Amino acid sequence: MMENIPVEIEIKLVIEMPDFSVISKMESYTKSRITQTYLSSPAHITHRVRKREYPDRVVYTETKKVRIDKMSSYEDEREISAEEYSELLLRQAPDTTPVEKTRHTVRYCGRTVEIDAYPAWKRSCILEVELPSRDTEYALPECIRVIRDVTGDKRYSNAAMSRAFPEELV
Repeated sequence: MMENIPVEIEIKLVIEMPDFSVISKMESYTKSRITQTYLSSPAHITHRVRKREYPDRVVYTETKKVRIDKMSSYEDEREISAEEYSELLLRQAPDTTPVEKTRHTVRYCGRTVEIDAYPAWKRSCILEVELPSRDTEYALPECIRVIRDVTGDKRYSNAAMSRAFPEELV
């Protein structure tokens, strides 16, 4: 059923809030504001829409994910129009609130590193690195201090955060 849908493999870490003046000087740095809204869907599917605001444009996406294991999921994502985004917002899951975050993205050692800063957290962030396979090694910039690996910990999924935001780990 899912054979033509890409598999996303990623690690997720809670890190100390980095010095973004250092991060912003790294390769391919981008900063965007994200609003992620979770939609009503069957229990085994995570369905969301995202509004991502860059300094020069706004991108809307719809994503459906089916978890395979703690590190990977099938991910079907497509860009949508502002109108379609508005229509899909009407299907927001009733027990959720939109997740707001600022995403800082850089390239480091050939990998895309995404750091999400949430307004509710003042001293920590979540860092994600997508990997081509489970056994791929990765490196993090020296300015990053890992607090805890939360890969597969459902409390730190954005879908769970839309229901109950976890306490900071610092």
